[in-house]
Amino acid sequence: MKKRKIPLRKDIVTGEMFPKKELVRVVKNKADEVSLDPTGKKPGRGAYISLDVKIAQRAKTERTFDKAFKIKVDDDFYDELIAYVDHQQARKELFKDE
Repeated sequence: MKKRKIPLRKDIVTGEMFPKKELVRVVKNKADEVSLDPTGKKPGRGAYISLDVKIAQRAKTERTFDKAFKIKVDDDFYDELIAYVDHQQARKELFKDE
C-alpha cells in the first residue's frame, strides 16, 4: 500500500511544525472577527496553535493572535481558546487507545 503524506502546519506560538490533526485553526474573517475553526474549513485568514494548554496560555500572555492578525483580540477569545484546548487535550488522553 502507498504511504500517505501527512500535512504539516506551523504552530504560530512555538514555530514548530506539527501534523495538522494535532493543531487547532484560528480564523480571522473579513469583518475582523476571530474564532476557533475545529473543522479547518471556515473562510478567512488562518493560524494554527498546538493542542497544549501551556502553549495556549503562552499565546494569551504574548498576545500572539493580536500580532498575527494585526487586530486587538479580546481576552474572552483567549479564555475560550484555553478552555477548548484543555477539553481536546483531555479527550485525546481519554481516547488514545482507540
